[in-house]
Amino acid sequence: MENEKDCTVESLTKEAETLKKKLEDERQKLNDVTLATVADRLDIINYMNIKPRRTLKGHQAKVLCSDWSPDKRHIVSSSQDGKMIIWDAFTTNKEHAVTMPTTWVMACAYAPSGNLVACGGLDNKVTVYPLSLDEDVTLKKKTVGTHTSYMSCCIFPNSDQQILTGSGDSTCALWDVESGQLLQSFHGHSADVMSIDLAPSETGNTFVSGSCDKMVLIWDMRSGQCVQSFEGHESDVNSVKFHPSGDAVATGSDDATCRLFDLRADKEVAIYNKESIIFGVNSVDFSVSGRLLFAGYNDYTVNVWDTLKCVRVCLLYGHENRVSCLQVSPDGTALSTGSWDYTLRVWA
Repeated sequence: MENEKDCTVESLTKEAETLKKKLEDERQKLNDVTLATVADRLDIINYMNIKPRRTLKGHQAKVLCSDWSPDKRHIVSSSQDGKMIIWDAFTTNKEHAVTMPTTWVMACAYAPSGNLVACGGLDNKVTVYPLSLDEDVTLKKKTVGTHTSYMSCCIFPNSDQQILTGSGDSTCALWDVESGQLLQSFHGHSADVMSIDLAPSETGNTFVSGSCDKMVLIWDMRSGQCVQSFEGHESDVNSVKFHPSGDAVATGSDDATCRLFDLRADKEVAIYNKESIIFGVNSVDFSVSGRLLFAGYNDYTVNVWDTLKCVRVCLLYGHENRVSCLQVSPDGTALSTGSWDYTLRVWA
């Protein structure tokens, strides 16, 4: 009996391997031309006048995460000292400063209405704070969900009513903000989830996650199922971002590369790297058109890549320690970066 079992397992494993190889062969048949070749006829982007316009000072420790408000003017940031600060990016004024019950607040996000922020980190929780100027923000705070390990990232999927989180316990989870109920959990990664992003469509029910298992997974929020997976990175995937078209995902990794995975072609279509770049990528984001990819690195720089030609078009210096987070503003007119040098900078 045992032998029979072994035989079937062996033959099924063999069959799975053959099918995998067949799939790969079919894929290669379609792999007739590279993205850079197709983009040859496009003009080179040679003049970029991006300069540091504002420096936001106030954190007493490493800035770990930031998010633009939908009003395109405010930024929420969180840091290792347990502080969460709401900034006016134009005047550089601090409008709120909240002390968290924990240090290492690794994630913070604005709700679509701009009236709530969520954050969390080593406390394993996601906490929501309603923002009002007339009273202390901490009075109305509310714990929404709890993971079994640290919370690395959070995002509101198109409404203030729900929040999506990624965690060091290798799962993602969807929570109801009002009741704190777990609506859906997403199991598929085999190591810490580092980053999540929503597909850009308004009715979007899809999101992407990147993990320390080097994998990039696409999820259906309704079913909780993983619908697509991408491999290729050689180390932790620290950041994932949907292309504005919704048809591709950019990733940044500790292997010092950014990559572009196409959902329709079901494969990696571009890699953004140079021999001189040997430091990991912590955060990536697209310009509004999707032509540029901004990437924050551990060597204190931001590299700007032409996504189609796969070449670097610009290098932004200024931070004095690793760039931990970056985000293009909702209208695409500015870029915010946060760093371990305790500051945030706004570029335009």
